Formats: sequence, C-alpha cells, structure tokens
Amino acid sequence: MRQYKKILVPLDGSQIGEAILPEVETLARAFNASISIMRAYHAYVFPGVDATDAQVAATREAEEYVKGIEERLKSKNLDVDSHTRYEADAAKAILDHCAQYHIDLIMMSTHGHGAIGHWLLGSVAEKVVHHATTPVFLLRTPK
Repeated sequence: MRQYKKILVPLDGSQIGEAILPEVETLARAFNASISIMRAYHAYVFPGVDATDAQVAATREAEEYVKGIEERLKSKNLDVDSHTRYEADAAKAILDHCAQYHIDLIMMSTHGHGAIGHWLLGSVAEKVVHHATTPVFLLRTPK
C-alpha cells in the first residue's frame, strides 16, 4: 500500500474549497501524514488603484486565511504548516509547491461548474490533474 507522508491542500478561501478538510483529517490520521495548507493569490488592480496597497492587502488576507486553517487543524493534534504563493495561475502555484516541498498527495475540492461553466471558466482542478506527477484526490462538491 502506498504511504502518503505529505498532503497538500490548496484552498481558495471558499467554503466549497474547505469541504475537503474532513477527508484530509481522516487520511492524515490514517497515514500519520503532515498537512500543507496552501493558498495561491493575486492582486487584481483597477486603474487608479495603488498596486502596492492591493498586493499588501491580498498578501495579508491570504496569510491570515491559511494561518486560521492551520491553527484549526493543529488544535485537532494534526501536523500542519501553511504557505501562500503570489501567483495568478493557481494550478501552476500548486504544481510548483508540490515540486518544492516533495508532496505525496494533493487533496482538493472541485466546484463542478458543468460543461458550459468549465468551458468559460476553466478548472484549476482539471489543470492540476492533467499536469501533476503526484496523485490527486478530488472531492466534487454540490453547486
């Protein structure tokens, strides 16, 4: 049986993204694995808005978010760390994180937009599945 020692959980700040967390807790306990929470973020700046202020605010929000999830999981006696990556392409950030930290398993929720929504919006989960060299566990959440 394959052993998973480092599990990556990419989150986007949504409740749908966090729906994977109970599954992560179960698997982390079963394999005595560490959990790496990660959030990719980017500051989209409108004309006339200070780009530096937008980046600082986006960074602060992303860091506070992952630290909150990290503390919640640590309170359940799980081995957890958290990371943020300033990157507009979330799938690239996830794949880069896997390579840098030698991740054994990626666990994430997918929004399940359907064919039209997927065509219009793309899918981070689909990009990760197609390009990852690490196993990916997806949880499709209700719309």
